[in-house]
Amino acid sequence: MTTSETSGTDDSVLAELTRLRESIDNIDAAVVHMLAERFKCTQQVGHLKAEHHLPPADPAREARQIARLRQLAENARLDPGFAEKLLNFIIAEVIRHHERIADAPGTTGRG
Repeated sequence: MTTSETSGTDDSVLAELTRLRESIDNIDAAVVHMLAERFKCTQQVGHLKAEHHLPPADPAREARQIARLRQLAENARLDPGFAEKLLNFIIAEVIRHHERIADAPGTTGRG
């Protein structure tokens, strides 16, 4: 916290702010670890797709996942539009990884 942010602020408010920020930091760490686990799985999917000459993208699956995530977001009272943007960002990165795996020398993909 900056001095300008805390000057004149009650100690109990500062304590609560610190507690909430520590929770946010823990949640951010959990999100990063969950994304890392997700990408480990999608890397395996990419290798499987390359071995069996499957396309890197699966638009039907992606559409089902977006619909599923939007419903989960609504149930969790999270903006479904935000959840969809986040998933689209992740999907684009997964497809990029799958394309790279398929094009890599020594794979049975397109490369």
